[in-house]
Amino acid sequence: MTEKCGVVGVSLTERDAARPLYYSLYALQHRGQESAGIVTHDGFQQHSRVEMGLVGDVFDADDLSQLNGPTGIGHVRYPTSGGVNACCAQPFSVSFKSGSLGLAHNGNLVNAGEIRSELEGLGHAFTSNGDTEVIAHDLARNLLEEDLVRAVKRTMGRIHGSYALTIMHDETVLGVRDPEGNRPLCIGELDDGYVIASESAAIDVLDGELVRDVRPGELVVLEDDGSGFESYQLVERDDTAHCFFEHVYFARPDSVIDDGLVYEVRRNLGRELWAESGIETDVVMPVPDSGRSFASGYAEAANDDGADVEFAEGLMKNRYVGRTFIMPTQDERERAVRLKLNPIRSTVEGKTVTIIDDSIVRGTTSTQLVDLIREAGAEEVHVRIGAPPIVAPCYMGIDMASRDELIAADQSVDDIREHIGADSLSYLSIDAIAATLDRSRGDLCLGCVTGEYPYDIEGEQTDRDVTRPAVGGESAPADD
Repeated sequence: MTEKCGVVGVSLTERDAARPLYYSLYALQHRGQESAGIVTHDGFQQHSRVEMGLVGDVFDADDLSQLNGPTGIGHVRYPTSGGVNACCAQPFSVSFKSGSLGLAHNGNLVNAGEIRSELEGLGHAFTSNGDTEVIAHDLARNLLEEDLVRAVKRTMGRIHGSYALTIMHDETVLGVRDPEGNRPLCIGELDDGYVIASESAAIDVLDGELVRDVRPGELVVLEDDGSGFESYQLVERDDTAHCFFEHVYFARPDSVIDDGLVYEVRRNLGRELWAESGIETDVVMPVPDSGRSFASGYAEAANDDGADVEFAEGLMKNRYVGRTFIMPTQDERERAVRLKLNPIRSTVEGKTVTIIDDSIVRGTTSTQLVDLIREAGAEEVHVRIGAPPIVAPCYMGIDMASRDELIAADQSVDDIREHIGADSLSYLSIDAIAATLDRSRGDLCLGCVTGEYPYDIEGEQTDRDVTRPAVGGESAPADD
C-alpha cells in the first residue's frame, strides 16, 4: 500500500517561500513519489512549477529562484483519482475573474463525478480526470459570489469524501481538513511565518514548532505577512473518521499526528500485539522498515513478561529497489522481494523466529519472506501483524488492492497462515488499535478492515448515519 499525497503551505514575513516549500516536500516525499509541485505568489502574480518525478528531480536551484513570493503551497503525489500523468500533477492552478487559485489535495472524493457533471453543464472545461480539479472549479465558482470563508464553506457542503487541502487564493494561503478529519493536517510556527502541512516532520525540517492539528471541519487562513493565522470552524460532526493506517504505516515515525508521536504509537501497538498473541521465540525481527517500531515494542513487552527473546535485525534491505506491489506481474513482484530483502543467516540459523510486519495485502511478500527465513536455517517462523486483516479496499486516498486481490477478503487467518507457510499467524485486533490511539471505534475510519465506511460510497455499507450531499442546481447558501 502507499499513501497518496502530501501537502504543504507557507506564509512568510519577507523571504521567498520556494526553498521552505522545497525542504518540506522532501520531508513529505514518503507520501508520494510520482510528481511534485510548488506554486507561489509575489503579491502581483502566481508562479508555478509542477512536474512528474521526485522532489530532487523536479526542482533545481534555477527553478526555485524563479518561484518568487513569500507565500506558496506545495504537493507530492501518488495517483489517487486520476491517472499517472502530468495533467493530474499538483498543485492545480486556475485563473478566473476573482483572481488566481492554487490547490493541493491529499485524500479522495467519492462524489467528484457528480459535481464534475454539474459543472460541465454550467460551462466549466476540465483538463484532467482528477478530483482535485473538481474542488478547484467548485471553489472558483463560489468565489465569484462569496468572500473566501463563505466560498470554502459552500464547497465543503458539496464535496463528500476525504480531503486535507492547502489552497492559495492570490497571495493568501489556507488549509482545510474534511469534517471527519480523515487525513492529517497540522499547523506550525516558524521564526518568520507559519506553515500548514500533512505531517509535523515537514515543520521540523524548517526548524519550526508544531502548534496543533487542524481540527476536522476547520479552515485555517494564514496572514499574508506571516504574522499569524485565523481559524474558522466551518463544519462540526459528532464523530470523526481518522485513518488508523496513518499511525500504522503511512506517516513518518518522527511525526506527531493527533497529539501522538507515531513512533511511540507503533511501539505501543507492538506491545498490544504481544499481549494479544505473543509467542516466545529465540528471535523477534522486523520486516524493514515498517515493522521496526512494532517489533521493538513487541520484544520489550515480551521481556517485561519474563520471556527471553532477542530483538534483532534479520533482514537486510536493499534501498535501491522500488515498491514491490506496483510491479505489474506476480513473477516480477516475487523476484523484487528477493532483490529487496536478504536474510542475515547468523540471526536466524537454527533458531525459532517471529517476524513482525505492519500488514499483509496480497500475501506475496509475506510468503517470500517466510521462505527466505526458512531457507536461511530458521527452525520455526511465526508471523505477527500490527494491524487487523485488510478485507476491503480503501476509497479515501490510499493505493490498495481490490477485494479480488486482498488475501484476507475471503480467507480465514488459518487459511492465510497456510498460504504464506508460517508456523503461526496473528493480527492485532481492532479494539487494540482503538485503545492504543485512545479513540472509540466510531472516531476512526476502519473501512479497509471492516468493510463499513464513514462515507456514503456507492455499493458499500456505512458504519454511521451519513448521506452524501445532493448535487445539482445552485450551490447551497453559506450560513452566517
